[in-house]
Order: sequence, then structure tokens, then C-alpha cells
Amino acid sequence: EVSTEDPETAFCTLANREDLNPEEGSIHHCLYQFTHNEKLTETNKLLCDVCTQRHNGPKKDIKSEKNYVYTNAKKQMLISLAPPILTLHLKRFQQAGFNLRKVNRHIKFPEVIDLAPFCTAKCKNVAEGNTKVLYSLYGVVEHSGTMRSGHYTAYAKMRSMNNRLSDLVLRGQSPQALETEPVKGQWFHISDTHVQAVSAAKVLSSQAYLLFYERLL
Repeated sequence: EVSTEDPETAFCTLANREDLNPEEGSIHHCLYQFTHNEKLTETNKLLCDVCTQRHNGPKKDIKSEKNYVYTNAKKQMLISLAPPILTLHLKRFQQAGFNLRKVNRHIKFPEVIDLAPFCTAKCKNVAEGNTKVLYSLYGVVEHSGTMRSGHYTAYAKMRSMNNRLSDLVLRGQSPQALETEPVKGQWFHISDTHVQAVSAAKVLSSQAYLLFYERLL
């Protein structure tokens, strides 16, 4: 969903980003960079409909690009609707000449993540007064190999059914109270037909390609 906010609150987040100080090589740092305030200048200026109308007059039918007015602007991508299920896809590739190369660096990720520093101050399904939007990790997909070939394995957390999460998914309700601890359960490593119980520490040391979090209620 793309929305245009009031200019005075457009760049305001639910929690103070300046207090975050994310560690480089962490999922927090990735999210911080992804939602970073960006300046649009020079050849990347914004086509301003209001400026164009002011320059050409409100009744003029603008058909030529020569009449368009471009202006310096700021852009920031923030979350305006916190999802019940959060999926984070790490783009583990980079340009190397004319080819793509896989990035094998370990990215740190927590069992509980707070999305508030990356949410707009007017996030729609966050209860008034809440300054945290917490998620608990329940799944990880890992890829071993190269850009051309490899093998996918997964870590999944076996846990009890969360009826309140079902209500959130089906009815779009906002959680009234937030828990701060990860959902209890047992982690398993799955590779084809081989399934093995593992520790949370093993999961957190994996080379994540996809991360799956559920909203804490």
C-alpha cells in the first residue's frame, strides 16, 4: 500500500530511529538502510503536480514534458500497516562485473524484533499509545551453494496454535496487549525428508535467506 502523508508527519516513525544505533551486519541495520531518508535531486528530482499546475495555470491542458516542473524532494519508505505475518527476504547477491555473485555473509537476526522504528507514526493497526510492534521468529529458510545451484533447507518452530493470531489474520484486528518474549516451542531443522530437533542458538547462527516472524499479541 502506498500512501501520501501530511508533510509534517510524513517522516515521523512510531519509535525514535535515532535511538536504534543498529549493528552493521544485522537485520536491524538492513531495515534501517532500507527505510533510510533519501534525497531526490538533480536528474532524480520529483515531478511535482502542484508546482506544474502553479507554473502553467490551473486550467491549462499540459501535454508536453517541457511544461513539467521537477523539484527537489525527500523520500522514505515506511510501514503503514503492520502485517500479522512478517516475511523478510534477504537479497543475497551482488553485481560482480557482468555477473551476479552470492553474498555468504552472516546476518544477525533476533528471536523477537521490534518494527516500530520502521513504522509510520500513524501505523493503522497499532493500538493508540503503543510504541512497540513486536514479532516472534518461527521460521528460517537457508540456502547452501552458489547462484547457479544449491540446496534449500529450513528451520521451523513447533508451537501451540495461536487463536489470537488467527483473529488478527482473518479479521485484521489490532493487538490490545503486546508480549515481549518469543513464542515457546521446539525448533527443528528440515532437509528433504530428514528432520532433526535443534537449539535456538543453532537457528540464530544460520545463514538466513528468508525469515518468518509472527505478530506477538
